[in-house]
Amino acid sequence: MKEGYVVRDQTLPHFITATVVDWIDIFTRQTYRDIVIESLDYCIKNKGMLLYGYVIMSNHIHLIIQSEDGKLSDLIRDFKKFTAKSILEKIQNCPESRKEWMLERFKLATQTHSRNKDYQFWQYGNHAEEIYSNDFMWSKLDYIHLNPVRAGLVAKASDYIYSSAGNYVNNSGLLTIEKADNPVVDVLNSKSFTKYNLY
Repeated sequence: MKEGYVVRDQTLPHFITATVVDWIDIFTRQTYRDIVIESLDYCIKNKGMLLYGYVIMSNHIHLIIQSEDGKLSDLIRDFKKFTAKSILEKIQNCPESRKEWMLERFKLATQTHSRNKDYQFWQYGNHAEEIYSNDFMWSKLDYIHLNPVRAGLVAKASDYIYSSAGNYVNNSGLLTIEKADNPVVDVLNSKSFTKYNLY
């Protein structure tokens, strides 16, 4: 992991990116997205995760998270380990047209590292960036929420249900999040946007 992306203060919120090995588009399937949602929900309810924002894209996820217990690195490690195990089990045991190809890629990824014996699902490292100000928090939230708009998946950020944009714009979403206190960006297209102040 690069020195600049180490979690130094375990108590502060961080912007985290988790990327699938070889950028495999695993999350084009709802069943795998739902595993991530269920895992985040479990971490919020049982492991002291404070979730400020998230998005699940086809081959990576972005999170802004904090640990109530001051153990952010452990929380990230456990989340990635559990989701990797659950998704790999689902690939192996349920109908999946890409099964052999994906498992081969995940197996090849273990050859350059000694940590995983059978399969490696997530790339190593989290690109962790400490949230040091409210402005930086909102620049990262806007970045997260605009991912599906930039990818052409939706016209408005809040229309993408696998992100926290709906929590900020409509007070509804798949997960319960901790809201940052600021006006919200809900983008109609990637070049022009309107701010909605909810407060």
